Amino acid sequence: MVPVAVTVADGIAPSTVVPALERAGMAVDRVLDALGVVTGTVPAEGVFALREVPGVVHVERQRQVGLPGV
Repeated sequence: MVPVAVTVADGIAPSTVVPALERAGMAVDRVLDALGVVTGTVPAEGVFALREVPGVVHVERQRQVGLPGV
């Protein structure tokens, strides 16, 4: 599974897009209505399907950053 952040279009509440994101294969972790973002995970091959969901303007793979020895 790939962690992603999905940005929705201005004027659309992210919570209204969640059902379509879930149908596209996303496991939703957080809905950040104030920021217009939904975060979660999706199979690597499912990232492109999220971009086709109406109201979605951007899908970004989230990267984890770590420090050596931590």
